Amino acid sequence: MHEPYLEQLTALTLPARALEMRKYHKAERVYLGLTNPQINDLAQDWRKTLDAQDRVAVADGLWQTDIFEARLAAAKLLTQARIRPDDDPTWRLIASWTPDFDSWAIADHACMAGQKRLVADPSRLDEVAKWVTSDHMWTRRAALVSTLPWTKQNHPKPQELEARERILGWAAQLVTDHQWFIQKAIGWWLRELSKHDAARTQAFVAEHGSQMKPVAVKEALRLLKKTA
Repeated sequence: MHEPYLEQLTALTLPARALEMRKYHKAERVYLGLTNPQINDLAQDWRKTLDAQDRVAVADGLWQTDIFEARLAAAKLLTQARIRPDDDPTWRLIASWTPDFDSWAIADHACMAGQKRLVADPSRLDEVAKWVTSDHMWTRRAALVSTLPWTKQNHPKPQELEARERILGWAAQLVTDHQWFIQKAIGWWLRELSKHDAARTQAFVAEHGSQMKPVAVKEALRLLKKTA
């Protein structure tokens, strides 16, 4: 079912740009050289003509090609706030992708789709909690990137505050994981939180900063230093 959509992507191939992208991302797969706006435009058009069931089918097919732009398009196709009547198949597909993550760009696009489904049903955080102890670094990272919406409330409701503290607990579990992408994800989560709860960010760094890599501490406090 995904073939006509893949043809639309490949029709826009830019070989020179594809070569540059391959060197930049360093993951071994096919690159077409498309820009993000091009993929966005296609995904938006597809969403207008596909129902939820067909979007899942097309996204699954595009993802399985392992083509860089096809995987981004698959994630973008599923990135929307409301999915009726049932968004569980969408969440199940997105969650199934995590073992395939091997680069930040693909992981981040998929996590953005995941964010929408987690906000739609926060009980899914119980599943994300299992990602924190995964043997797969990108899955551990996804536990933080997928939960960034919980950094954004100025006045969180009790359930939101409970979820925020739970996720901060995951970040605390990961502070001794000194892989660069994990440390950057911790710093990213705390940096976003600092926009809405500076005191909590500072408290986390005060408690755990000695175990974090300097890059994570710097990222976490970056916006606070600008306003100090």
